[in-house]
Amino acid sequence: MAIQWYPGHMHKARKEIEKVMPQVDLVIEVLDARIPYSSENPMVSTFRGDKPCIKLLNKSDLADPAITEQWIEYLEQEQGVKAMAVSTLQPGSLKNITDLCRKLVPSRDKIEKDIRTMIMGIPNVGKSTIINTLAGRVIAKTGNEPAVTKTQQRINLKNGIVLSDTPGILWPKVDNESSSYRLAVTGAIKDTAMEYEDVAMFAAEYFLKAYPEHIVERYKLDELPRDDISLLEEIGRKRGALRPGGRIDLHKASEIVLHEFRSGRTGLLSLESPAMAEVEKVEVAKMIAEKEAAKKAKKEQEQLKRAGKRHR
Repeated sequence: MAIQWYPGHMHKARKEIEKVMPQVDLVIEVLDARIPYSSENPMVSTFRGDKPCIKLLNKSDLADPAITEQWIEYLEQEQGVKAMAVSTLQPGSLKNITDLCRKLVPSRDKIEKDIRTMIMGIPNVGKSTIINTLAGRVIAKTGNEPAVTKTQQRINLKNGIVLSDTPGILWPKVDNESSSYRLAVTGAIKDTAMEYEDVAMFAAEYFLKAYPEHIVERYKLDELPRDDISLLEEIGRKRGALRPGGRIDLHKASEIVLHEFRSGRTGLLSLESPAMAEVEKVEVAKMIAEKEAAKKAKKEQEQLKRAGKRHR
C-alpha cells in the first residue's frame, strides 16, 4: 500500500524551499539511521542540484551499528555527499557538523562570509533537536508527533554558519510499499495513516528474518515463532495482552512491538540495508514505468475512441 500524506503546509514548504535554495551554499539532510533509504526524500537531490550535502544519520543509537557503517559508505558514493552517524541523545556526536560545513564550502569561509545552509528532513526525524543542540539554545519546536515545525525560519548559529530550518516534508506519494511500512514502523507518519496491526505484522515479519536472536531474548521465547501473526500472538500471551475469554488482543500486542522497537528496548535494529535499497530501487522504477505505460496506453485508447466517434 503506497501512502499519500501531503498536508497543505508541506506543499507550502516545498514552494518556500524552491524559492530560497538558490541562496543556499550547502544542504544538510537528516535521515533516520534505521531507514536511511526510506527516510531520504527524493525531492532533496532535485532541490539541491550540485550543491554539497551532509547526510546526518540520526537516531544511530537505535540502529544496528554495522548496517549504519554500510550506509555511510554507500551514501558517500554520491558526488558531493558526506555522511555521518549522529544521535541527539549524544550531543558530542554533533560537534563535527560545523567543521564539516566549512570543509565542504571553503570559499565562503575564506572570504569570512557566513556559510548559508538549509537543514531538511522528513517529519519526526529529530531535525529540530539537532538545530537546538547546534545553536546551544531552544529555537526550534520539538515533539514526538510528526510535523511539529510548520514554517521556515532562519537561524544564525553565530559561528559563521546560518541555518534555514524547514518543516519536515514527505514527498507527495511514497511509491515503495516497503518504505511506507518502514516509515510507519519508525513513527515518521502518524499511526492513524495505516492499519496499526498491519504495520506491526510488517515489523514482526522482518524481525523474525533479520534479528531472530533479539526477538527470542527480548520476549523470553522458548522457540522462534513461524510467522508474524504467531509472533504477535506469543507476545500478547507473554505480556498479558488478552481480551475477555483469553483471546489475544492483537492491537495491544502490536503496540508493544512498535513502541519497544521505537524506544530501542528490542535492541539496536535497522529496517533496511544498502543491498535491500538497491533491489527495491529497481523494483520501484519498473513499477512506475509499467504504470506510466498503462496510463499512456489508456490515453491513446481513449483518443482512438473519440476519433472513431467523430468519423461516424
